[in-house]
Amino acid sequence: MIPVALIRHAPTDWNAAKRLQGQSDQPLSAAGRAAAAEWRVPLEFASYAWCASPLSRAAETARLLGLACTTEPDIIEMHWGAWEGHTLQELEAKYGHEAVKSRTRLGLDFRPHDGESPRDVRNRIAGWLKRCGERGVPVGAVTHQGVIRAALSLATGWTMIGQPPVEMDWASVHVFAVDESGRVAVERLNVSLS
Repeated sequence: MIPVALIRHAPTDWNAAKRLQGQSDQPLSAAGRAAAAEWRVPLEFASYAWCASPLSRAAETARLLGLACTTEPDIIEMHWGAWEGHTLQELEAKYGHEAVKSRTRLGLDFRPHDGESPRDVRNRIAGWLKRCGERGVPVGAVTHQGVIRAALSLATGWTMIGQPPVEMDWASVHVFAVDESGRVAVERLNVSLS
């Protein structure tokens, strides 16, 4: 099996405000830049073939980490449709508390208005991971929380209902393993970047 190391981008102002970013191209905040400047990718991952999401927050994080990355469109964040840019409180005010809660209880089949479902993201990521396994070269990616959660779902069978089976530290490297058939397993999670 081939290792695939995933790193979530550093924080943005929308992260701090708890706004759904999705595919909105939000830059890193000053605090996010300062955090990423302190992170260090462990040497064991230095020889990996690195790529980044096309969104600037991922590309800037990669640059601050000193990673030479290609751009990989398939590891872009989930598209939150009409929900992008809003907080949960704003969405509940607009659509109603119960309407928002009933959608989010659907796990993989949750779909925001005009957006992608987590299942859509998981299917997109599954294809990318399978290609990584077929290449047979260790891969690293600077990506997004939704993408890493999709990989965790593929590896563990988590349906995204309730809490994830493992607590994730978002200032870490999360390493999965994939074979040429596309089977995904957890190798190591929460490998510190500090």
